Amino acid sequence: MTVAEWLSVLTTTDSREKALELARGAVDARLAACAQVSGPVASVYWWEGATETAEEWQVVFKTAGARYADLEAHLKAAHDYETPEIIATAVVRGSAEYLAWVGEETALPDSADPDTALPGSAGP
Repeated sequence: MTVAEWLSVLTTTDSREKALELARGAVDARLAACAQVSGPVASVYWWEGATETAEEWQVVFKTAGARYADLEAHLKAAHDYETPEIIATAVVRGSAEYLAWVGEETALPDSADPDTALPGSAGP
C-alpha cells in the first residue's frame, strides 16, 4: 500500500472536552498541523450485539502521510474508547501553500539538532 503524502484523519469521542484534548495533544506533539472539532453528531452503530445510538464529537486532523503511524499510535494511547474510529483519507489535491504549511508543522526533527526537538521528545 502506498502512503499518501497528505492525510485528513478522523476520530470521534463522546464529549467536546475529550475531542479538544485529543486535538490539542496531537497538535502539541506535532503529529498534526491542525485539528478541527465539530459536533455533536448522532452516531448509530452496531456494538456487542445491538444497535446503539450516541452523541459524539468529530475530530479531523490534517497531517503528512509520513506522520500517520505516530498519530494513530498517539490516538490509540490517548483515546478512552475500546475501539476508536481512526480513519485516514488521502488528500488528492490542495493549496500548495497550505500543504507546505502542514508539511512544515509536522516535519520530523533532525535528531542531531537539539534545537529542533519536538516538545516531549528526548534530546540527543
